[in-house]
This record gives sequence, structure tokens and C-alpha cells, in this order.
Amino acid sequence: MLEEVLELLPTRTDGFYVDGTFGRGGHSRALLARLDAQGRLVGIDRDPLAIAAGHDLAQADSRFRIHAGRFDCLEQVVAEAGRPLDGVLLDLGVSSPQLDDPARGFSFMREGPLDMRMDPTSGESAAQWLARAEEEDIANVLYRYGEERRSRAIARRICAQRRERPLTTTTELAALIESVLGRGVPGKHPATRSFQAIRIHVNQELAALEAVLDQALQCLAPGGRLVVISFHSLEDRLVKLFMRDASGRRPQPRGLPLPPQPVLMKPLGKARQAGDAEVAANARARSAVLRAAEKVVA
Repeated sequence: MLEEVLELLPTRTDGFYVDGTFGRGGHSRALLARLDAQGRLVGIDRDPLAIAAGHDLAQADSRFRIHAGRFDCLEQVVAEAGRPLDGVLLDLGVSSPQLDDPARGFSFMREGPLDMRMDPTSGESAAQWLARAEEEDIANVLYRYGEERRSRAIARRICAQRRERPLTTTTELAALIESVLGRGVPGKHPATRSFQAIRIHVNQELAALEAVLDQALQCLAPGGRLVVISFHSLEDRLVKLFMRDASGRRPQPRGLPLPPQPVLMKPLGKARQAGDAEVAANARARSAVLRAAEKVVA
């Protein structure tokens, strides 16, 4: 949804912006093309390959720098810059290069190590977590983050399997889930929801999203904009409710009158989805939802 992003950001050609999900720099390069010599852009990413690509861009363009870390380091980035933040972009979820690389373990379509970490140099891999987690914890993760209705049956089979030998590859896990659920509906692999859930848990994606939304509200200057592209309902619900509450439209409980809520942000139109042409060119865009809001003076 590059055109929609460029329509909303930047609002000032000399402003300061953060691309909180640098990836391979597609959005960042397009944003830099809209900034003048005084404009500045910081990219954030925790993937070592993305950071390497960011260093290459920083060498080519002095208006840009890359920051290694999760995007909920936004407050630190803004403090180091020492100037007001005019806009932040978050393009959530796993990137296409990560998904397409079997060695990263994100895809059930190709055999690879059961990793799923966005930063494979730190933290616990999916295989390590599945090897030690309690059955109930696995079931809860699959249900909470993947909305998998048969989470308990899958968790039970995972724990039975690991007593014989540990799960170490993506195809092993995908086959195990398919043995529990069956083939499912055409066009959707039965392991889709479980892989999403495990990835979200391993990378603590929703906790990081909640934190960075609050930080963006604090760090944005009046008139600064927050643009978020999400790819599943759990992410989008967090963003939707955050923007609703920041706009002063939190539902009032019946019988308990509360003082007026402050208006901190105003939504910039309704949620947007990728157009037919973009979906035809990139099938992964079919689930993309873009929401944007602008900070106002309370």
C-alpha cells in the first residue's frame, strides 16, 4: 500500500520520520524521495539482513540512519534524534524476504529449521519453545494468537510427538497439524493459524505493538501522523481500539457517567484495504488493512 502511505506521509518535507519496520527499505526509499535536504528518516528493524540493507542506504543517503532493535524502542530513537517526530510508519508482520527464505522457518510451505525469530541471533526459537512449553501453554498460544479452535488437540499431539523426538523443521510441524485437522478448505493450509500464533508468541509481536502505539502518541508532535498497516485481525483490533480511544470515543459504561475524554488523535478517514491491482500483483496484500491518525492538541 505504498501509494496510500505516501499520501499520508510525509506532511512536511523537512520533517523527521520513523519507519518502524524497515525490512528491505522499500517504504523508506519512497519516503526519502519526498523529503528535502533538511528531512530526516530513521529506520528500525531487528532482522540482521534488514539492518545490513539499512546500513547500505545510510551510506548512500545522509538523511537516513538505521537503528537495530524492536520498534518499541521508538522513544529512544526520538530522544537520540533530538527533534520533534512528524510521523511514524509501521508495516506489521513478517516481511516477504523473511517468509520466502526457508532458513528462517516462517513458512510451512518450504522445509527449514523451526526458528521463526525475526532476530535469529537472540531469544528462543519456535523449536526450543515447543520442546519445553507446557501443553496448556501451547494450547493457549494457538488459541489466543491464532484463533485456532482445535488448539488443545494440536498441543496434545505436539507433546506426544516430542516424547519420541523433538520437532525441528517447519514441514514436520505442518504435517503434525495437518494430521490433527485434516486438509481443511482449498487454498488455506491447516497450519496457517498455528504458525501465525507461534510466530507472534516467539517474537512478542502484540506486546511490542501495544508499547509502540503508546510511545508514538507521546513522541509525535501536534500534527504528526501515525500510519499502521496490519495483516491479521489481532493486530488490526489493537490499532483500531488504540486510535478510537485516543480520539476520545471510548464507549461509556451505562449508569456510570464519566468526564469527557481528551481528544489526543483524530482518525484520518476509514480503514483502507489494498486495491484489486495491488492484490493481483501481490497476493499477500489481500489481508492488508491501513489505519492512520493525526495527533492533535488536547
